[in-house]
Amino acid sequence: MNTEPRIPDPDGFYAALLAAHEGRSEAQSADLNARLVLLLANQCTDQGVLLACIQAAAAAEDPTTTHAP
Repeated sequence: MNTEPRIPDPDGFYAALLAAHEGRSEAQSADLNARLVLLLANQCTDQGVLLACIQAAAAAEDPTTTHAP
């Protein structure tokens, strides 16, 4: 799993991502994010890398967030 920045224009990418969410409800934004994750995962095609990314993202949760038991 590569964690080094590789996007040529990360600020432009982030701006485009924010623009895609403009005017959407929280539920619509969540749906957009889910679709985007699946499309990007399909580009990777390496299930091992995808599973490592899931684990890394889950481990990086905000420690101030509380979860109900």
